[in-house]
Formats: sequence, structure tokens, C-alpha cells
Amino acid sequence: MNKGFTLIEVLTASFVITLGVVGVLAMVNQTVAYTQVQSSRLTAAYLAQEGIEIVKNIRDTNFLQIHKGIEGVSWDTGLTDCAEGCEADYNDLDLASTDRYLKLNGGFYNYDSSTDTKFKRKITITPDTDKLEVVVEVSWQERGREHKVAAQENIYRWWE
Repeated sequence: MNKGFTLIEVLTASFVITLGVVGVLAMVNQTVAYTQVQSSRLTAAYLAQEGIEIVKNIRDTNFLQIHKGIEGVSWDTGLTDCAEGCEADYNDLDLASTDRYLKLNGGFYNYDSSTDTKFKRKITITPDTDKLEVVVEVSWQERGREHKVAAQENIYRWWE
């Protein structure tokens, strides 16, 4: 009766253990990469929805100005020049035709100050008879690939 392992048994056992460890490490690496992309996708979805809310805020501000009797304001003032794409900030009432990266400052995304992030937001507004079709695309580069999230909504003149 043999009491020890042969060289072939030791090599086979080492190979099986190595194969298992490599498989687990590959799975952990894929999980981490997937988690990073999904986290960025969630942030982009929130930024896209914020873009739509910014356009609604401009429309509602126009309503308040019309209600106060301010001359020269219509429900879509400031919203009809974005057929080619604009950017907007949550603390502005103006849409600008530039293509910059959003910045992160104190947990808030903006275009004014702090460091660039990987996200770009493009707001495209297509005027129709009594509505505006708003499409917001947020794009970013991650892990060597281009990613995009889009949100779309029709904005109406709701008070008439």
C-alpha cells in the first residue's frame, strides 16, 4: 500500500485548485466591471430625467411670467432653439448650445465649477403645434466603450 502522493497526483490536484481560483477571480472581475457600468447607467438615467425637469421648469417659469402679465413671453420662450441640442444646468433658466462635460461639485452636477466628470448631457427639443418633444441623451465613456442613456417626454402648454 502506497502512503504518499505520486507526482502526477500532486500536479493534478494543483491544476484543479488553480483552475478553480482563476475561475473565481475572473467571475469577481466581471462582477466588479458590471457593477461599475450599472452604477454609471443609473447616474446617467437620473441626469437624463433632470434634463427633462429643467425644461419643464423653464416652461412653468414662462407660465408664471405670462400669469403676471409680462409682455413678450410665450409658453415656449427659450425652448425653441434646441433642435441641434443644448445643455442645461439645474440652477439656470437658459439653454446653451455647447458640448461640455458635466462637473461634480458637492454632490451636484453642473457646468459652472469643480472637476469634469465622464458624463455629457444633450437636450434636443423639437417644436410641434401645441407641444415640444424633448429628448435628453446622457453619454459617457467607460471601459473602452461609448454608453448612452436617453429619456423622452412631450411637454405641453398645460394651462390652456
